[in-house]
Amino acid sequence: MQLRYQYRVYPTPGQQNALARAFGCARVVFNDAVHAREAAWRDGLPYPTDADLSKALTAAKRTPERAWLADVSSVVLQQALADANTAYRNFFTSVTGKRQGRKVGAPRFRSRHDNRQSIRFTRNARFRVTAGGKLRLPMIGDVKVAWSRELPSDPSSVTVISDSAGRYFASFVVDVTPEPLSLIDSEVGIDLGLTTFAVLSNGTTITSPKFLRHAERRLRKAQQALCRKEKGSNNRAKTRIRVAKAHAAVADARKDFAHKQSTTIIRENQAVYVEDLCVIGLARTRLAKSVHDAGWSMFTRLLEAKAARYGRHFSKVDRFFPSSQTCSACGRVDGKKPLSVREWTCPCGAVHDRDLNAAMNILAAGRAESRNACGETVSLPA
Repeated sequence: MQLRYQYRVYPTPGQQNALARAFGCARVVFNDAVHAREAAWRDGLPYPTDADLSKALTAAKRTPERAWLADVSSVVLQQALADANTAYRNFFTSVTGKRQGRKVGAPRFRSRHDNRQSIRFTRNARFRVTAGGKLRLPMIGDVKVAWSRELPSDPSSVTVISDSAGRYFASFVVDVTPEPLSLIDSEVGIDLGLTTFAVLSNGTTITSPKFLRHAERRLRKAQQALCRKEKGSNNRAKTRIRVAKAHAAVADARKDFAHKQSTTIIRENQAVYVEDLCVIGLARTRLAKSVHDAGWSMFTRLLEAKAARYGRHFSKVDRFFPSSQTCSACGRVDGKKPLSVREWTCPCGAVHDRDLNAAMNILAAGRAESRNACGETVSLPA
């Protein structure tokens, strides 16, 4: 299986200029590919193939208007072209109904003002990690890397990323072998919430950290300071970086929290079941800020990825399953309840905490779906 290992890098001012030049060239190549396809559709001509676009890129380098494309690695330009081709392929498969999940829109032009800029080097570019621990990139140089851990194998590609806070990262794609953990008997159902981040069917409660809510005052002050600066001034540019760093700190803290909690749950349970929440729909309600702050999608995505890596079983329960309405003791469906009702009593006499009862029902539903025709549990991945 393939994993990404991301590290902070610290390019020198000269290397930053070289990276900016590479970002711009990759952006122009991507936009040229999108323009060529849009022009073909508008004029009723056949869509240019990947080979046609590659030939057009080679020819563009020989023209005075695009001669500066030769100042960066050709692999970076070819990867930008591949990104455009992949974007259109995903768009066509989504339109025809062959792609699962949300509908994918047509590719749009990239802007120099985008918060995130990136370029990708593959093995063909002959990038490598030097003996001194620096990342050697063609036509850029040896970039300092803050190694937080060793790479498990030789990377197949590296993506250099610049974010809105002015930070640079190197994201390596490496092949790793799954590391199954020893089998245990524990299984758990998870009910995700806003007041409490998660309640597990074994009674464990994970308090919601509410990173955005706690940082709102600091973010508001930084944004107000940015609004007072004159557009185009150096002070405005400096303040914009401060605002971006404040938001990045919130996002990093949320990601760190999700990583730690998901790792703990996967290590302590053989099977994990969660509810398939419609986060997109909930994000359109008055609870949108709290829903985004919770980071449910990132948390469940990490659970699924780590379960596959460590030999655990992970599955989602149907979102229409009435986990909060069903009595976990007798199975009676007691009807809808407003969010203000945190505890209720079933006619059978059982008193339920709303979240704990939902987690227990999610566990039962997940176990039921993992049974085969003979009534036995399916074999878990090794």
